[in-house]
Amino acid sequence: MSELTLAWSLTAALAAVLALVLILLLVGRVLGRWRRGFVARERGQVASRGERDAEELLGELGYQVIDRQVSLHWSIECDGQPHPVDLRADMLVERDGQRYVAEVKTGLSAPSLRLAATRRQLLEYAIAYQVDSVLLVDMAARTVREVRFPG
Repeated sequence: MSELTLAWSLTAALAAVLALVLILLLVGRVLGRWRRGFVARERGQVASRGERDAEELLGELGYQVIDRQVSLHWSIECDGQPHPVDLRADMLVERDGQRYVAEVKTGLSAPSLRLAATRRQLLEYAIAYQVDSVLLVDMAARTVREVRFPG
């Protein structure tokens, strides 16, 4: 085999390897997008089921659902400038003349008050929605906990 034929063979082999790597990267990207979409859809279905079950649980405990997926256009200030924020609480409920935002959590760790993100979300809802208290509905444990922020 001549040097020229060997060079062409090596070039063709290298091109084939590069093409295969490119194909594998593209397939990986497509599968990654599909997986993220699947996970997001599954998470949404779990959340929807959790909210329906939470509504039933809250009813059993004497809470009346006033509204679901309650949107609020709220504004906070920073250096005197308004910063609009859109919020959406799972439910607004009432019992014995008291109004609550009910936040439904379906995961194992999300309902924990040890999670800063959960505490911050509940505090933001308590302030923005101007309710008497916030309910943390843990669907994994099927519990409803009233969370108050002193002050």
